[in-house]
Amino acid sequence: MSKKKAPEYRLFPSDMEKTIEQIGKECLVDSLRRMSLIRNFEVRAESAYQHGKIGGFFHAYIGQEAVQTAAVLAMGKDQWWITSYRCHALALLLEVSPEELMAELYGKVTGNALGRGGSMHFFSERLLGGFGIVGGQIPIATGAAFAIQYQRHVASLKGTKPADVAVCFMGDGAVAQGAFHESLNLAALWNLPCIYVIENNQWGMGTSVERAISVEPIAELKAPGYGMKSYTLDGMDFFQCYAGFLHAFEEVKRTSKPVLIEVLTERFRGHSISDPGLYRSKETLQSCMQRDPIKIMVKALTSFGLLSEERFQEIDKEQRELVIRAMQFAEDSPLPDPIHLEEDVFAPAT
Repeated sequence: MSKKKAPEYRLFPSDMEKTIEQIGKECLVDSLRRMSLIRNFEVRAESAYQHGKIGGFFHAYIGQEAVQTAAVLAMGKDQWWITSYRCHALALLLEVSPEELMAELYGKVTGNALGRGGSMHFFSERLLGGFGIVGGQIPIATGAAFAIQYQRHVASLKGTKPADVAVCFMGDGAVAQGAFHESLNLAALWNLPCIYVIENNQWGMGTSVERAISVEPIAELKAPGYGMKSYTLDGMDFFQCYAGFLHAFEEVKRTSKPVLIEVLTERFRGHSISDPGLYRSKETLQSCMQRDPIKIMVKALTSFGLLSEERFQEIDKEQRELVIRAMQFAEDSPLPDPIHLEEDVFAPAT
């Protein structure tokens, strides 16, 4: 098998100084706080898993925090959001409390899904779910975009305003699924307002993207087949992510046509907590961790005089203590009563 040519990525053009001015100090510090909360939540939840407090699957978002934090800031919380099993960060960004989410990981009745969903299935008023099946969320997002289009017609009659777009996050591994192709084809045919985001963290489980996906850059080369526009973003750079997501959001609102975005990032853990990640050398991992999105953001904010290192340490400590309180809440919460096991289960008549 011949080796593929190294891809040449054309990143979305952005200006950090202009973006910082556009967002403003307060929102930037708040975004950094949210990224710190995500990091602390994942680290502490991993520890709880290793101590036997959490069971089942567990997929951490460590290293990718800038992506969804920037997306939610750029587009606002009132869109329809859909993601994969790596769903803890998006739920936190959409204002689900750390207590509710940690209790769900612990399988407690105070959890986000009453202790029934576990790590891969978080929901909120605007989060249509984390999905455990690779690519399973893509048709759901496409359906949400169709609903937006349909509701716009109804809203024009009633004077109400639906969401602007549906936003679908997926991993690079989902690109090889049939659901990806069918969904994008349908969205393009029907001009559905959907933003499809490939979080290319370089590994589909333990398989390198270059061995699993036939073309790279993924979005740039896949999108033309559906008549879509595409954008490629640096997922370790919050500022570039924000600029790119904002541009795509405004475009989809204006045209009501779908777009495909590829975000280049890298997770700092294995695929899941049971994956030791032996397919990456220690040197490779250390190299990618030099581009920690939180450190990059802290460095930028300090260089522009918007934050001190001491203030960041205070913020990080606050978020760590918040997560520790959430762990105590989960620990103290009751387990579900087995008598309720069959409630809320849909079973069609035979």
